[in-house]
Amino acid sequence: MTENHKIVHIDDVEPNRRRGGDLRVLLSPKTVGSKTGFMGVTLLKPGESVAEHYHPYSDEYMFIARGTIVCRLDGEDVKMRADEAVMVPKFTRHRVENTGTEDALIVFHLCPLAPRPELGHVDTEERAGEV
Repeated sequence: MTENHKIVHIDDVEPNRRRGGDLRVLLSPKTVGSKTGFMGVTLLKPGESVAEHYHPYSDEYMFIARGTIVCRLDGEDVKMRADEAVMVPKFTRHRVENTGTEDALIVFHLCPLAPRPELGHVDTEERAGEV
């Protein structure tokens, strides 16, 4: 592969568990020099969830590659299963929970990028057990 085509394996990226679950941003400005968005995966064991948040600058595209989840979009629960996708427009509060009996794998892409990484997410729910 040339420098312009870097392959990133899921094990190359440390898990981010700050909002719950196991989130790994695979293709990003940091990993591959992307300038317009980023892509990654969320791994959720049965019963795990990602706390509610929204993106003030980006739309988020989610594809359920494995498992069954409930995606709460602005307070409305939407059950989703493998091979389904949803677009979450910017400013839409959302959270995901694995309500099934098998591990869930969600592929996500966000674009455009926020002006700075710390501005990309606004948390609206604390994770269970956190203060």
